[in-house]
Amino acid sequence: MCGRFVITSPPAALRQIFGYVEQPNFPPRYNIAPTQPIPVVMLENGGRHFRLMRWGLVPAWVKDPRKFSLLINARSETVREKPAFKNAIKRRRCLIPADGYYEWQDSSGRKRPFFIHRRDGKPVGFAALAETWMGPNGEEVDSVAIVTAPASRDLAALHHRVPVTIAPDEFERWLDGRAFDADDVMALLTGPAEGEFAWHEISTRVNRVANDDAQLLLPITEEERAAEAPKPKAVRKAAAVAEEDEGQGSLF
Repeated sequence: MCGRFVITSPPAALRQIFGYVEQPNFPPRYNIAPTQPIPVVMLENGGRHFRLMRWGLVPAWVKDPRKFSLLINARSETVREKPAFKNAIKRRRCLIPADGYYEWQDSSGRKRPFFIHRRDGKPVGFAALAETWMGPNGEEVDSVAIVTAPASRDLAALHHRVPVTIAPDEFERWLDGRAFDADDVMALLTGPAEGEFAWHEISTRVNRVANDDAQLLLPITEEERAAEAPKPKAVRKAAAVAEEDEGQGSLF
């Protein structure tokens, strides 16, 4: 799955890669989380455009978004059947620029965070689906979900699901819902090839959304690992005394 990601490439570089007409200027983001506004690239009126949308899709048919669980991911295997996604996969496909994402691995009952990125360091375009919810008073909310697929054998060591990344030479095919229907793009909805991505363990500082700095991407140091290790439970004094006197109780 994908629950946090990063955008660190300069805006001009991303504009060149994704080909949108706008020239937005935005700071690097190192800990993007659901419900936050995120950059989205869509095909509109024959051209690619940069938009901001809330991460967490709300289908158009929802009556009250406050009572609906946000959909941050969409499983590639079921996007054509699920009511929340079956219309979006036909006409509202989009891309989310990113430079990597985070995943948490369960190790001995503890979840350790990892930063995952292309081995060559290039940005990626997450396959995504967009929807616009319209309220009774005319309000509109544009929202988006990232498409996920089964992980390759190497990435499966961290998690069994990964975000789908679309290759630049397939951007047009993915974005153009008029020329390419849902059946035409399903072959694109696969995880990265084995060896395409690399990863390393990072500090648990990433767990707090308020932490949003470049230090989050650095490999964890031995000092950090020691500081973040679970502390041994304190042994009660009474129990220690009882052990020393072979079971003869003590009042003190």
